[in-house]
Amino acid sequence: MLQPIWNFEQDPTDERMDETSYNLRAYFDRMADDKLRQYSRAWNDEQLMQWDGNFKSDGELLLPCSERDVDAAEYRRVIEQCIRYRDRVRSRR
Repeated sequence: MLQPIWNFEQDPTDERMDETSYNLRAYFDRMADDKLRQYSRAWNDEQLMQWDGNFKSDGELLLPCSERDVDAAEYRRVIEQCIRYRDRVRSRR
């Protein structure tokens, strides 16, 4: 697998992290930048799930090797952190 240019997975945070937290950050590291830039806070949960395409029918993200489920609220919180991270990395180039 091609390694991403991002390292959001290891970006320092004040949040308490568990295996699922790191897996979700790694998931976003591998998301194409063009796709990530399409994300909209205005989407409802159904639109978000359809856009990502990796949510299960129960509304949880399909995230292999994780201890717990990731719902749309956590997904939104972390993807918005990831967007800020990428903007910060871009500004340093």
